[in-house]
Amino acid sequence: MTLDTQTILEILRPVQDPELQKSLVELNMIRNIKIDDGNVSFTLVLTTPACPLREFIVEDCQKAVKTLPGVASVTVDVTAETPQQKSLPDRQSITNVKNIVAISSGKGGVGKSTVAVNVAVALAKTGAKVGLLDADIYGPNAPTMLGLSTAQVKVQQSAAGDILEPVFNHGIKMVSMGFLIDPDQPVIWRGPMLNGIIRQFLYQVAWGDLDYLIVDMPPGTGDAQLTLSQAVPMAGAVIVTTPQTVSLLDARRGLKMFQQMGINVLGIVENMSYFIPPDQPDRSYDLFGSGGGEKTAKELNIPLLGCVPLEISLREGGDKGIPIVVADPESASAKALTAIAQQIAAKVSIAALT
Repeated sequence: MTLDTQTILEILRPVQDPELQKSLVELNMIRNIKIDDGNVSFTLVLTTPACPLREFIVEDCQKAVKTLPGVASVTVDVTAETPQQKSLPDRQSITNVKNIVAISSGKGGVGKSTVAVNVAVALAKTGAKVGLLDADIYGPNAPTMLGLSTAQVKVQQSAAGDILEPVFNHGIKMVSMGFLIDPDQPVIWRGPMLNGIIRQFLYQVAWGDLDYLIVDMPPGTGDAQLTLSQAVPMAGAVIVTTPQTVSLLDARRGLKMFQQMGINVLGIVENMSYFIPPDQPDRSYDLFGSGGGEKTAKELNIPLLGCVPLEISLREGGDKGIPIVVADPESASAKALTAIAQQIAAKVSIAALT
């Protein structure tokens, strides 16, 4: 058997992307094959830099190629090309923004902004290009959580009107109402004004090239949710809840709203699942009940993306402007949020390619 490019492709053809369940070769994920005196190298192009199964795919590729006679070593160079979400005829895409994901909740106080900020930063840490749109106009907390409470956006003049320059920190670009008002100034607006500012944040911001635009939604099922759902083609929505019954009831309403709007619900995140005392990290306490997110996910046939424990360091990170995935990446909450970000990225790729 001749060791050539075609032979390598044929031996890799049975190897599948576990999420898409299709051949890596058929998906054009195997590229730049080189053979030098038995040393084989090629590029594996994943559908997201945040692929949760990256190591397994690389291992499967290496095992397959090593079965060929004459192969001395196998080197896999891993990169990623995030697919573009499908366009919709009645919704206007954002130029160069591939995927828009809403992080939402049925009620306030469940840690939705904490999840949104940490998911965005976790995705950026993998090498993805990420933006965060703080659509919680009445309660913009994302600037504080990203250490940007004193930042101000710059305005560029253009023929199409004013263009906002997003603020950058922890690897992500971000815009928020918090940059446009004084810290103590309340936003007392009716629906049309809220609709206008959200559309400005979508279309009149110099986002540049983004793999993911994470949208931190206000709680509930009101004007902001309607505006976003009707304006842009969305890759999906994530519902954040706590294990409490009242939170789960509101989460179900929020989930149903997105489904009625034709938005793919990527899954549920159960936040504050249990409390881990800082002086007893091997113990946990179910302060708000347990199992609610899993039960709701099963009843509604929606994936449970993960459960995030309540840790003092998680709250401190938000107050200090250093997200937990940066401040303490080995903590239980950071690991849970990173895994959730990977799950979201994987499901977004599946939606775009199927």
